[in-house]
Amino acid sequence: MKKNNPARANWLDWLCFAAYLGFLLYLVFFAEQFGRADSDRIYQYNLIPFREIGRYLRHFRALGIYAVINLAGNVAVFVPFGLYLPVLAAPARKVWNLIFYTFLFSLMIETVQLFWRVGSFDVDDIILNTAGGMIGYLIYRLADRNRKKDRQ
Repeated sequence: MKKNNPARANWLDWLCFAAYLGFLLYLVFFAEQFGRADSDRIYQYNLIPFREIGRYLRHFRALGIYAVINLAGNVAVFVPFGLYLPVLAAPARKVWNLIFYTFLFSLMIETVQLFWRVGSFDVDDIILNTAGGMIGYLIYRLADRNRKKDRQ
């Protein structure tokens, strides 16, 4: 009996992942419309988990769409990471590995922001990004399960 291997990555998968990473890096480090060009402001960072998430939720009425963009945006921007990484790297097909890789990549981005003073280092962003990676992974698992059912 032939063993059921997960789909292998092709050049289009790699190209899409590279385009996603390019967009992500642009968004995080260079997009002026997201407040990256304000060099006069005092650099701030947050090391307390759920502090900023709580602040956005407490002041939701005052912040309005900005709160939604910040919270949902940090989740949504990492969904493709959790979706593509298991396709491209076999170790990422295990949930704990995927969580670790997503956490590590988000930590790397936040650390670069800290040292370059671009955006702001926020532990809550790491939490939200990791949640986005997990959602992407769930989508990958559902798609993989459906693909296996279609083969049978």
